[in-house]
Amino acid sequence: MSLAIVILAAGQGTRMKSKMQKILHDVGGKPMVQHAFEAATAISNQAPVLVIGPGETGVRELFGAKARYVVQPEQLGTGHATQMAQALLQGHAEQVIVTYGDMPLLRAESLRRLQETQLTTGAAITMLSAIGDPQSSFGRIVRNKNNDVVEIVEVAEARQRPNTAELLAIRELNAGVYCFSAPFLWENIDHLPLHKARSGHEYYLTDMVSIAVNKGLRVTAEIVADAEECLGAGTRQELVAVEKAFRHRANQYWLDNGVTIIDPDTTFIDQDVQIGQDTVIWPNTFLQGTSSIGEDCVIGPNSIIRNSTVGAACRIESALVEDARVAEATRVTPFTIVSGQ
Repeated sequence: MSLAIVILAAGQGTRMKSKMQKILHDVGGKPMVQHAFEAATAISNQAPVLVIGPGETGVRELFGAKARYVVQPEQLGTGHATQMAQALLQGHAEQVIVTYGDMPLLRAESLRRLQETQLTTGAAITMLSAIGDPQSSFGRIVRNKNNDVVEIVEVAEARQRPNTAELLAIRELNAGVYCFSAPFLWENIDHLPLHKARSGHEYYLTDMVSIAVNKGLRVTAEIVADAEECLGAGTRQELVAVEKAFRHRANQYWLDNGVTIIDPDTTFIDQDVQIGQDTVIWPNTFLQGTSSIGEDCVIGPNSIIRNSTVGAACRIESALVEDARVAEATRVTPFTIVSGQ
């Protein structure tokens, strides 16, 4: 079944207080939106559709012809942003996943589960959820006796209901990522109600759930195995939390795959780095960009290897290696700079 993926990337991220759009800030060695883009391209043979703001050039420069672009002329909410992709996608895909450019930890496997569940259940919507903290500000997922979703209750709304405590105690939270039956999405997205928001008025994509339920259509939810996949970054503080989660994931991967990391809390490994078996990484080491480290190496402490290839059985201690090739069995002495430029 054909699948299209829409990445919402129009928000400026004013809370980040940056000259640069928030989704272009790096996490794990690459812009946040690039992680979202790569997850999308891993599960769909259609080029992702990025919804961008007027005059935005950074996203276009990053992906060029590898993506398709639609412009959201006004910031009128997630529902309105998704609607901008209708003319491009209607009739060209049977399923549509809508996700965000500031969720770099979301795995392709989780998006695939959404797609498969929507297909097998025939649901109008399959949404991603996470088990989280009862103090969370995320909307609560309310299910019926058949385990289908019947409502998303936002925290502010829950506080106005008689069963406030019961609703806020729900730990299943809305992650804001959806797989839609494309015919349902495009036939109903122009029926979204207009809400008063802090910055004016907005159309919320979450209201598609109530539209489906009111029509007697099925809505299902897939709980993500790792709640950190749902972390987003709208502020500098949130960016720190996302970066830490990303680093933990990367280090755990290499610990599970034959690499010794003496102190994971002070070791930073970018996503596109490759490391050979039985290599040992000492504290305060940064493996960056597209670096490749051979087997049986000792790297660090206090070393940076950036966009370089290091052969097997090398020892690099308190050194910078950048854009270079290091032959196998080489010892790079402390306080050395090795550069290919």
